[in-house]
Amino acid sequence: MKHLILLVTVVFSFSCSSPFHKKETADSRDTVATKRITLLFAGDFMQHQKQIDAAATDSGYDYQDCFSQVKEEVSKADVAIGNLEVTLGGEPYGGYPGFSAPDEYMYAIKDAGFDVMTLANNHCLDRGRAGLERTIHVLDSLKVPHVGTYLNTEERESKNPLLIQKNGFRIALLNYTYGTNCLKVCKPNVVNYIDRNEILRDIKKARAKNPDVIIACMHWGTEYQSAPDAEQTDLANWLFAHGVNHVIGSHPHVVQPMEMRYDRINKQRHILVYSLGNYLSDMSEMKTDGGVMFKMEICKDTTVRVEKCGYSLVWTSRPKHSGEKNYKIIPASSPREELPFWAANRLKLFVKDSRMLFATHNKEIKEYAF
Repeated sequence: MKHLILLVTVVFSFSCSSPFHKKETADSRDTVATKRITLLFAGDFMQHQKQIDAAATDSGYDYQDCFSQVKEEVSKADVAIGNLEVTLGGEPYGGYPGFSAPDEYMYAIKDAGFDVMTLANNHCLDRGRAGLERTIHVLDSLKVPHVGTYLNTEERESKNPLLIQKNGFRIALLNYTYGTNCLKVCKPNVVNYIDRNEILRDIKKARAKNPDVIIACMHWGTEYQSAPDAEQTDLANWLFAHGVNHVIGSHPHVVQPMEMRYDRINKQRHILVYSLGNYLSDMSEMKTDGGVMFKMEICKDTTVRVEKCGYSLVWTSRPKHSGEKNYKIIPASSPREELPFWAANRLKLFVKDSRMLFATHNKEIKEYAF
């Protein structure tokens, strides 16, 4: 790497409407040793009491079946990133409002193919200092990189932003939350809150690492609202103006629109996902029982660019209506005839509502099936 520090310009070769399942057509860039990396983002990993009860076994807890229908797709990605919106705070385990999930939950998440977890969210302090620190220790023991909460300022200084190095790429990952449900972080622990001065310092620090792209995962927005609020839009504009390439959002517990933006001054295109929705939860109100997985393939030769991107809808099936023991993430493309009537109907409603929202408000970002 050269000593000259700059943010690499990201150039899109074509619209992100290109689906992933189609074969690529070779172009002249392939002769210049094109490097590729696929990133996948999933929304809120929740763990309500009914989920904990459903996963209980005679010897502990088993969550493997929850991810059985998405594991193959997640594992295809070079780097899969999820928002762990619970603590691994130890016993007594519990759901809302003080989330603490069994360690087996994280074991299953890793086994499903997830590589990195974002931790800065409004539930990261649900079990206080002990819960925050134990969560970090469990992830470290599993060798799962994480970003957003830290044992102390020294750890934050050395690990923030998180630099992901794979396939010849350097991806700088940032993560911030709007708050922690009025719970105060206890020293020496650190939580990345949305503070523009702090974020600006982190962006400058990220640039010094000479990244190919900088991605900010933001825990923001208004719960249960399908449209982004003014603060989200303003902050997204600010992040892009100060050097962030892509912004991926969580927290509202419903999906929100996605955009591909073009910056004519810097000749850059930016991906903006306002909310990925819920990935796995016991939320049952309309629009809260599912979410999306968002995938982008970044290529690098003479330029760095997003070659393809898109979203895939997923929905959570609950034991009460599926007749199965555990909760399970169901892809939108799953055959409806394999589901009980109630489950098939709720899946249909979630997919219909989400597709209508995206068809109306998405900008150049399409759905893909797996």
